[in-house]
Amino acid sequence: MLTPSRTIGSVLALAVSAAVAVVAQQPRIANGKIAVQPAGAVAQTFRSLVAAESDVVWIGYTVPVVDGERMMCCFGGDTTWSNGGVVISQGGTCCRACRLEPPADGNSMARRGTTSGSAPGIVRLSGSERMVVLYRVAQKAVERVRIFSEDCELDAGGRRVVWLENVRPADSIALLESLTAVEPRTDRMMDGVISAIAMHGDPAADASLDRLVHVSQPESQRRKVTFWLGNTRGAHGLATLKRVLAEDPSPEVQKGAVFGVSQSHEPGTFDMLSSLARSDTRPRVRSEAVFWLAQRDDARASGVILEALEKDDSAEVRKKAVFALSQLKENAGVDALLRVAKTSADPNVRGEAIFWLGQKAGAKVAAAITQAIEQDPETEVKKRAVFALSQMPKDEGVPLLINVARTHPNPAVKKQAMFWLGQSKDPRAIAFFAEILK
Repeated sequence: MLTPSRTIGSVLALAVSAAVAVVAQQPRIANGKIAVQPAGAVAQTFRSLVAAESDVVWIGYTVPVVDGERMMCCFGGDTTWSNGGVVISQGGTCCRACRLEPPADGNSMARRGTTSGSAPGIVRLSGSERMVVLYRVAQKAVERVRIFSEDCELDAGGRRVVWLENVRPADSIALLESLTAVEPRTDRMMDGVISAIAMHGDPAADASLDRLVHVSQPESQRRKVTFWLGNTRGAHGLATLKRVLAEDPSPEVQKGAVFGVSQSHEPGTFDMLSSLARSDTRPRVRSEAVFWLAQRDDARASGVILEALEKDDSAEVRKKAVFALSQLKENAGVDALLRVAKTSADPNVRGEAIFWLGQKAGAKVAAAITQAIEQDPETEVKKRAVFALSQMPKDEGVPLLINVARTHPNPAVKKQAMFWLGQSKDPRAIAFFAEILK
């Protein structure tokens, strides 16, 4: 039998727990008029709210998130966008309050580990198990969907916010999926809907994305889904992408699916990309796989890329393989590029290797480029090498261009060197032109 004091303590604990749960469901919204109500039958409640609103209003709720280490907030500093994903560049800071109005203001996604310290607009940097889903309603229609980490501060811009309590994740996913059939299907709307479904920490999201990526769906929608399958849905997402690559006839969706595979953190991701690069029957798919292998921080990538360069019968794949070598981290592909520039039997491949060498700096690179200008049997390769000199840092490239313009026996090559000297607007180039004009 419980003593009175233990009974009182238990009741207080339950009350505190319930209060914490209610607070956890409430968003951190400033500058807004918040009206809280039970979700009830979510789809019906939502439709009634949309139909009743003549002014702009936001409708929102929280649901479990698939990965609490992702922060979906607003960031200061420089950011780099990649097909909808954002990585904070060095020097970027987190976080400022996210403005819901004007509606063009966006939010960004990053790993919590990429931020340093704390800043206004964020409560905690540890992972949050829930996210906020918000719908902007105007003229009795949903025009935008946005998602935020639960610990992100939001500024409603003076608008009214209707907050729904106790929304089940599966009901939220069904509501979002229903919006994909509503016209007009704007890119901004579809981006928000698909990303919101993908970020749900619930198995119903897997089934929903599988339906949305089915070949019967619009091509642009299928391609959007492929990114999120790889980025958020783990082993199930990777298996679905494998099926998409086998069944979807659209080259654009296939391209998106390879990118989606590259975004996965599953153990079999590298092997799947390698298999696509080596044995897929479609050159477009092989070339995409080669490129995305180079973006992974894996020492095995260079071997697969070089194999494609040496053995693949597609010019498109070989060209992409050269580019992929130039993308390997910490200039790991420079030696291979130098070798390709000197020894490849394909003049197009040699020219491509020289072009990408021109984006690098260093004595070895400059020597390889000038050697191509002097010794390569193809004039077009020589001209690509001259262009590569123009892409080098001016202190390295301009003197070499002047030397080519002054001494090379091939008039077409000399003309090319003079052209790029003129584009440099370097004082040494101007002095050279003054000299030869006299």
